Amino acid sequence: MRKKISTTIYVTPEQADKLKLLHERTKVPVAVYIREGIDLVLRHYAHMLPGQLALVPEGPSDTAHGAQAPQSPRPPDVMDASNHASQPPPSAAAAGGKQ
Repeated sequence: MRKKISTTIYVTPEQADKLKLLHERTKVPVAVYIREGIDLVLRHYAHMLPGQLALVPEGPSDTAHGAQAPQSPRPPDVMDASNHASQPPPSAAAAGGKQ
């Protein structure tokens, strides 16, 4: 298991109630759902994180196109999940089918 760092977050009472109910029905710890939500946010904003330009091939002919790389479209599953924060994040298998 990977080492985890403890942090404090604040959620609304409605979010807490729904997470608790989800846990009771699925027996999946609330922390797992929170980490999945963080992963969705990080994928959604990946274009703003360092390292994205390294994926663009470097060369004289690519110089003019290099500035467009951070604006690549986000996967539909990430955009859909971010618009429905009250619902549990989709699993990777379920999200892969949406396009």
